[in-house]
Amino acid sequence: MKIPKGLQPLVEDGIVDSVVRQLQSGKEASIYIVACGEELRCAKVYKAAEHRSFHNAVQYREGRKSRGSRDVRAAGKRSRHGRQVQEDAWKNTEVEALYQLAAAGVRVPTPYGVHDGVLMMELVCDEDGHPAPQIGTLELSAAQARQWHGYMIGQIVRMLCAGLIHGDLSEYNVLLGPHGPVIIDLPQAVNASGNNNAFSMLARDINNMRALFARAAPELLDTQYAIEIWDRYEAGDLSPDTALSGRHARIEIDADVAAVLEQIEEARREAEARQLGREEALAE
Repeated sequence: MKIPKGLQPLVEDGIVDSVVRQLQSGKEASIYIVACGEELRCAKVYKAAEHRSFHNAVQYREGRKSRGSRDVRAAGKRSRHGRQVQEDAWKNTEVEALYQLAAAGVRVPTPYGVHDGVLMMELVCDEDGHPAPQIGTLELSAAQARQWHGYMIGQIVRMLCAGLIHGDLSEYNVLLGPHGPVIIDLPQAVNASGNNNAFSMLARDINNMRALFARAAPELLDTQYAIEIWDRYEAGDLSPDTALSGRHARIEIDADVAAVLEQIEEARREAEARQLGREEALAE
């Protein structure tokens, strides 16, 4: 096929030997199957900001680290440099997330670096060697749905333990490889500890997976993992091996009003005693 403009520098530099075909053209990027020696890989060419529908929303950027104070200031402006800073951050977030999650044992495409703004990564295939399908396009049995739902909850937990939340997890960005689901599309990955919207995004990811697999196994609609997982995370008691119940019962405790008032009165008396002691000391 004709070499796309975004891939021309990689072909000229010998990083890509040939472009086989376009695999996908989405809202944020176009993905191509390319040949690198004897291996087929994916090349992700990001679309310019004005052609993207996601627009790199502010709530996703919150908590991300910037390279320097100049970049922080520039990112908040509509200058050419400011737009470039945001573009670089958008691309770098996915690259860094892939490396970080792969190191944490999350099943994501293996990254092979970024060249001229193009992300090179593993071509995820099915058991027949064809590009893996999106999991939402498949007819699953109830047993398969329960199995992969449990697996995806485990992957979400593992991501959270690594400090990240996907932020846009759905049936469209989970592929089914020969050994199970593979999570893709991470340019909007969220910093779990530095983003005020972290819990709501985690809950949305979890609930999207619940809705997806509940098509084949409706009983999954009764699961409530989001609050349970977040509570364990905030308590510092979450690990990839944490046993989860999928249930979260909020415990209502009646406030002991009398005890609270007594504590307040005791604090008042102590404050008055300290003040009286200071006044007596000054009078001597």
